Amino acid sequence: MTTDTAHLDAGDEQLVLDAIDKWLEQKVKPVAMELEHDDEYPAELVEDMKELGLFGALIAPGYGGLGLSATTYAKIVTRISEEWMSLTGIFNSHLMMARIVERYGTDTQKDYWLPRFASGELRGGLGLTEPDAGTDLQGIRTQARRVGDQYIVNGTKTWISNAIEGHCVALLVKTDPEAQPRYKGMTMLIAPKIDPETRQPLPGVRNGRKLEKLGYKGIDSGEFIFEDYACDAALSLVGGEEGQGFYMATGGLEIGRINIAARGVGIARRALRESVAYSQVRKTMGKPICEHQAIQLKLGEMAAKTRAAELLVADAASAYDRGERVDLEAGMAKYFASETAAEVAFEAMRIHGAYGYSKEYPIERLYRDAPLLCIGEGTNEMQRIIIAKQLVKRNPV
Repeated sequence: MTTDTAHLDAGDEQLVLDAIDKWLEQKVKPVAMELEHDDEYPAELVEDMKELGLFGALIAPGYGGLGLSATTYAKIVTRISEEWMSLTGIFNSHLMMARIVERYGTDTQKDYWLPRFASGELRGGLGLTEPDAGTDLQGIRTQARRVGDQYIVNGTKTWISNAIEGHCVALLVKTDPEAQPRYKGMTMLIAPKIDPETRQPLPGVRNGRKLEKLGYKGIDSGEFIFEDYACDAALSLVGGEEGQGFYMATGGLEIGRINIAARGVGIARRALRESVAYSQVRKTMGKPICEHQAIQLKLGEMAAKTRAAELLVADAASAYDRGERVDLEAGMAKYFASETAAEVAFEAMRIHGAYGYSKEYPIERLYRDAPLLCIGEGTNEMQRIIIAKQLVKRNPV
């Protein structure tokens, strides 16, 4: 199969964005608030996302995907996040898994997995985090040992998006626990929990608890528990070589961080839009609060930071589309856009007063969703370290 991409011209891109906008208005907006508050998996909306091709958004057309650029993809994520951020996690975690297969997998693995991923027939996510290992990926304990033509896996992964409702995971494991440096002993496997052919549950893998969260509801975040789980080496060992898992994981996180940044822009945009509208109808002391200098100062700063976040996301996505390494650009976009989302959502709540604290308005949801962005796909403390290291590396004296 081919791996050609299909980056759209401006007109075609607008058609895609218009389709997303129409879906958001007609299908998502009427149900998002209720599904969010009930923490209910949006099964019908997932079927819509399959029809829209979102599970294949970044997968090449030769494998049944849309082959969208990161630039177009970021715009889609931003738009959806303005309405309900949780939906973006359902297909983004899945696409991070798919990108690892498409970028590093063997031809056999690409031909087998990618069409199933692109259609949404098989959905999944990225299995990196463990109870004692998050940002420090080299601290994972899940192990896989080769036995003939299979790998036998034991360990636990947690905080995995799509763990409950999904079907497989790109699983980071230790194949050489004694390796030094530690990253050289890490390997990436594609681990299904159902047989892709029969769709029957596979032995040795089960879900733990569904994790309850402050925000980001609707999408399932859960645990994977592997106990003598066996997977086929030819299909599961990404790239056919052990010891490359750390590089594959960090490579997959690049598009993940652009996604997180795009979500931040969406939250900030919605919070700003709601605040501008509310400030014109809410009156105090005989005039709309938008005429009070205290509110104007808030709106001005919120608008400037939201626009700056948009530009950083566009910069990172453009660099990704050019095939460049984007640690610096994605790190800056993720850090600034997520912090902006948290700040703008909080200021929006203060502008709305008691109504911002009420479940009748979207502000409280934006306020609860935003902090996740400062933590997910590598904490913002780590992002600043990455930014600094890349600055030094790119500008040697």
